[in-house]
Amino acid sequence: MAAGDPQAGETAFRVCRTCHQIGETARNFVGPELNGVVGRKAGTVVGYNYSDAVKNSALAWDEATLAKYLKDPREFVPGTKMTYSGMASDEDVANVIAYLKLFGPDGKKK
Repeated sequence: MAAGDPQAGETAFRVCRTCHQIGETARNFVGPELNGVVGRKAGTVVGYNYSDAVKNSALAWDEATLAKYLKDPREFVPGTKMTYSGMASDEDVANVIAYLKLFGPDGKKK
């Protein structure tokens, strides 16, 4: 996967903000907060009620796994609660992942 542009990723992430928060004041919302998501085991944000499909997936959100999930969440993890149909553009996927990588588990930019 090509390296993404985090600035463009911030713009592409706008569609994600409907359900997800990121940053120092992020909270679980419709979806879990995404601080430190890159490298995190799936289904582990405290206080978020994940689907059994995600909790039992044994996935870790590395860049390759996130790319597949962002392209088609329901195909990649059948039974996920995420209703978003997926990002059509590989460039947007790479950019969003680059943006997500900016945030540590505490929500501070690295």
